[in-house]
Amino acid sequence: MKYYVNDSCIGCGMCCGICPNAFHLNDNGFAEAIDENIDETDLQDAENAKLSCPVGAIEERK
Repeated sequence: MKYYVNDSCIGCGMCCGICPNAFHLNDNGFAEAIDENIDETDLQDAENAKLSCPVGAIEERK
């Protein structure tokens, strides 16, 4: 499973706190998803990060 952070990100960092193995803040202070499949052990945390995003900026990549 891969994730994508869209342009509505406000840089709150919640996703990074919930699943640092899948998300990080870039140099501009906005979240980015790692550009590879999420490890099986991190899938639940990544989904929790997606659901917890206050602006719904995290999407699944198909």
